[in-house]
Amino acid sequence: MSNRYKGSLMSATAAANSLSAAVGIWRSNDVLQARTINTWPVTGFLSEYLIVAGGGGGGGFAGGGAGGFLNSTLNIALATAYTVTVGGGGAASGTAGSVRGTNGNNSVLVSITSFGGGGGGAFSSTLQNGLDTSAGTAGSGGGGGASATSPYTGGSGGFGTSGQGNNGGAGVTGATAGGGGGGATGVGGNGLASTGGGGGTGGTSSILGSSFNYAGGGGGPGSTGVGVGTYGGGSGAAYNGGVSTIASTAGTTNTGGGGGGGYNTTASAAGGSGIVIIAYSNIYASISAFSSGLVVNGVTTTGSNVPAADTSRSGYKIYKFTAGTGTITF
Repeated sequence: MSNRYKGSLMSATAAANSLSAAVGIWRSNDVLQARTINTWPVTGFLSEYLIVAGGGGGGGFAGGGAGGFLNSTLNIALATAYTVTVGGGGAASGTAGSVRGTNGNNSVLVSITSFGGGGGGAFSSTLQNGLDTSAGTAGSGGGGGASATSPYTGGSGGFGTSGQGNNGGAGVTGATAGGGGGGATGVGGNGLASTGGGGGTGGTSSILGSSFNYAGGGGGPGSTGVGVGTYGGGSGAAYNGGVSTIASTAGTTNTGGGGGGGYNTTASAAGGSGIVIIAYSNIYASISAFSSGLVVNGVTTTGSNVPAADTSRSGYKIYKFTAGTGTITF
């Protein structure tokens, strides 16, 4: 005689249930028990994410702002294609002190957009202010430079986007130092006498299992002292007595750090590229398909290959996107 098992099936064997299927008619207490031990079918799951946009390029007289920093959770649906874009860093002004740095590029996950950092201001009577929403929404604003017209009024820092970044610092009247770019958790420093403003402090995330720093603003330049960038932000340049004494440095790759500002003919530096990371419980399926053009966990996707999940964080599957744009399907 057949036995009745969970699932209300008359059979010689018990009905099986898993994360993908549960055949039969199940009682509510059986469903609850299965869900408690993660053996009930799911249509989606909760994933952690980190989205950092590209940092702004250092300007001719100010540091670039950090890329936007977003760190939260997202409901993932199965059998659904999602867009991923990793924003590149903004270009620097080079040796042209009268040119502003370029805004960084946005990073995107699904419909969530992290805005690129604002470019740093210049030594110019029209381009001395750091970039922000006046030229496209910025995660953190670029630092302010100075007017090229006597009395060389200090430029203002660009505005950051609430929840993603902060404002850049102002330049010094007299054109001896520029402001630092804003960071994820701190405003950019104002230029002080002959020392450039420091880059705004970035944010930290433990999505990879250990704490890492991202989205620091780029330091401003000074005639003798430079503003230091932290959390991936580059440092500014110094130019004393007609001689370049300290070169600017770029924002760190895949941190969204702002680039360091230039001074006089000492070149500024580019912003660092962004990053997108997702991490979720390893009881759920791996990503099943990637379009071509993404770099994920060190592998460039071709549309037919499926890079493996990183399992270095205990109990999690991690996908770290470091370049490109494309789609992924769970």
